[in-house]
Amino acid sequence: MELDQNIGGQAIQDVLKVHPQIGTILEKFDIGCVTCRVGICLLKDVVTIHALGDEVEAQIEQEINAYLASV
Repeated sequence: MELDQNIGGQAIQDVLKVHPQIGTILEKFDIGCVTCRVGICLLKDVVTIHALGDEVEAQIEQEINAYLASV
């Protein structure tokens, strides 16, 4: 997963503080990590660990990168 601004290498809790819209994108794909109280997993790992398949992962990547390009 290649996310712009090296955001994939950041902890999910840090990403969501700055970019809550990414949480909305993840929730759309039933990734419930948005409400995790630990929040130390890297964003790229959060997506990969759910084993949604290459096509869905590519769609998530595209949506996150489109969002990042718009801010």
